[in-house]
Amino acid sequence: MRKLEKLTLVSRKIFRGRMKGERRSRKRGYSSEFADYRNYVEGDDLRHIDWNIYGRLDKLFLKLFLEEEDLHVHVLLDASRSMDFGSPHKLEYAKKIAAAVTYIGLSNLDRVQAHAFSGGIRKSTPALRGKRSSRKLFDFFESLKPDGATGLHETCKTFSQTASFGKGIVVLISDFLDPEGYEEALKRLLGNKLDVYAVQILAPEEIDPEVKGDLKLVDAEDGAFQEITVSQPLLKQYKKTLENYCGGIKDFCTRRGASYVFGSTAQPFDQLILTALRRGGLLA
Repeated sequence: MRKLEKLTLVSRKIFRGRMKGERRSRKRGYSSEFADYRNYVEGDDLRHIDWNIYGRLDKLFLKLFLEEEDLHVHVLLDASRSMDFGSPHKLEYAKKIAAAVTYIGLSNLDRVQAHAFSGGIRKSTPALRGKRSSRKLFDFFESLKPDGATGLHETCKTFSQTASFGKGIVVLISDFLDPEGYEEALKRLLGNKLDVYAVQILAPEEIDPEVKGDLKLVDAEDGAFQEITVSQPLLKQYKKTLENYCGGIKDFCTRRGASYVFGSTAQPFDQLILTALRRGGLLA
């Protein structure tokens, strides 16, 4: 947690917040660090007039200061049944990422809200601010159990229509294993001018499966099944298909100004946070 407190969440865009935080804005306000002067206009606050300049020039000038603002941070966490898989467990690993990202936001006085989804937004926290709120977020993540189908599009549609505390960063954490695809979901987020970070988490058993022989594969979310005979050519084709699928998500994000980070649950958690998310542009 001490390492996390040294990090900040990075937005490629400047968003206007409702409260003053620790993030420097391009706006001019009335905080503590001097920025510039401008001519006094009737109705301005007299407390910000520079009376020393008035005494020398007999003209009224207003002192302007750099204003600091909070960033709005949304985390969308996939808690569907497809996340109930792997060793280490995908959902538990994703919870740790979500907890780390939100804790960094709270440590920097950003406004943070977390949402769990499966087939749509299932559960949300209120907007929180300050490290004292971290326990509420940790309890929220700890309480989540895998259930339901993924539903990326419905989730992002509902989120885009109901998010009520301002624009900012949205971090979407999922395995992205949704038969409806991911394109429309990400378009929904980007259409709301959010700074989008897509974090895909897969288990090592999904990346490099060690299976063979005659198998009956059952979909964890809808119960559909497929009987197959696993051979080396089939495994090779599977890996190629998975590689193309993940590469497609990355290309889709890159072309539209979003960021994509891939992670395996076999990867040490602190390495993903301190290295991969930094390299992906989310943290600094």
